[in-house]
Amino acid sequence: MSFKVTFIGAGSIGFTRGLLRDLLTVKEFHNIEVAFTDINQKNLDMVTELCQRDIYENGLNIRIHATADRREALRGARYIFTVVRIGGLEAFTHDVEIPLKYGVDQCVGDTLCAGGIMYGQRGISEMLNICKDIREVAEPNCLQLNYANPMAMLTWACNKYGKVRTIGLCHGVQGGHRQISEVFGLNKNEVDIICAGINHQTWYIQIKHKGEDLTGRLLEAFESHPEFSKTEKVRIDMLRRFGYYSTESNGHLSEYVPWYRKRPEEINDWIDLGTWINGETGGYLRVCTEGRSWFETDFPNWMKEPAFVYKEEDRGEEHGSYIIEGLETGRIYRGHFNVINNGIISNLPDDAIIEAPGYVDHNGISMPHVGELPLGCAAVCNTSVSVQRLAVEAAVRGDDQLLRQAFMMDPLVGAICNPPEIWQMVDEMLVAQAEWLPQYKEAILAANKRMASGTLLATKNYNGAARLKTKTVKEMQKNRDDANKNARESDKAKERPSIKK
Repeated sequence: MSFKVTFIGAGSIGFTRGLLRDLLTVKEFHNIEVAFTDINQKNLDMVTELCQRDIYENGLNIRIHATADRREALRGARYIFTVVRIGGLEAFTHDVEIPLKYGVDQCVGDTLCAGGIMYGQRGISEMLNICKDIREVAEPNCLQLNYANPMAMLTWACNKYGKVRTIGLCHGVQGGHRQISEVFGLNKNEVDIICAGINHQTWYIQIKHKGEDLTGRLLEAFESHPEFSKTEKVRIDMLRRFGYYSTESNGHLSEYVPWYRKRPEEINDWIDLGTWINGETGGYLRVCTEGRSWFETDFPNWMKEPAFVYKEEDRGEEHGSYIIEGLETGRIYRGHFNVINNGIISNLPDDAIIEAPGYVDHNGISMPHVGELPLGCAAVCNTSVSVQRLAVEAAVRGDDQLLRQAFMMDPLVGAICNPPEIWQMVDEMLVAQAEWLPQYKEAILAANKRMASGTLLATKNYNGAARLKTKTVKEMQKNRDDANKNARESDKAKERPSIKK
């Protein structure tokens, strides 16, 4: 078989190297074309060198075509992996730090809340440019496999406005599946699940083992687990009150709803600092910053380590390679994919991007009808869908009024800030991120004038309820294994340390 796969944002070591390994584990794919593109030439060069070494060490003759020219990389591509972070860590820092001044304490800030909404404004603007290039130079009817966040917003914009067939992919369902299996003392392959909702708010609505339905026993199992009972307090409380477990981590979930991070004095009651994903203030920004610093500094040592081995037992759980394998070889794959709803979940809007079980084979990607979500779960999702719709339309139109409305409707922002505070926070974020928001040129000029007026609301000098220091390279050198793992993995919380006693 021969076809072309392009990685956009290939300088992202966490995703690119692992996804390429997964793809080239498939024996039929040993003659495919691979192209990498990124705006960061230094990172592109390093990741290409590392991945090319992996390819040669596995006895393959594929030569990666690495270029900063995106259209050149996309020319003739049948599959496109999109792993971009528009604005990089500089913009991400604004997503976390500016809301803190208004009392909005985020753990991640890449899906909803103030940070996720602004991340979507930057991402949608550039993703529509990417889609234009795909339409013009990629293979007709190609498929974009989007790993970039905010997953639902970007996938929504690419399908509706970019006119490129786009599937959103995430590893959240697999992570929760592992946890559920563990609390029942079972192996993951023994537990069958149906998970449905929206990305990062997907619900395990059915859990079975050998035909026995375990869904109703899940709360007791989590409450009695020695570790998860302490590290997953938000998820367990949501399970207790809504009846179903949610895919996303304790820290992620805590910033999508209005109840767990609105009072600084209560935040630490709901989180655990054994690992960032359980609720640390700005935790994802910290580990991403550490990972980038470590990779850029330690890269020569990475080239001395053993290459990735392209064997089935080393293949990761990311859906992308399995989707391509199913489409090209006909082997059936079942996963959970982010697609336009179109009635799959009957009590979520048809135009929303939902996450639900799907099957892949030679005939394409098939999404079975799920039906209704439990009413409470649907209500949580519908609130978020309203924020997503406002944010998508704001980004496409460059309409700062819709952007402000998205902030107002966001559950956590709305629980903490009043309308004047939200208006000023949006102004401040627009001004700080102006270079990545070309669609807001006029709104940014007006925001600049208001910010310079001298009649601003007072803000807080607030570092967050649970902020940890970002490690220096010297500090990371004390534990090279942990530093390497953090920089290498796309799922930066897959292996969590035990809770502190």
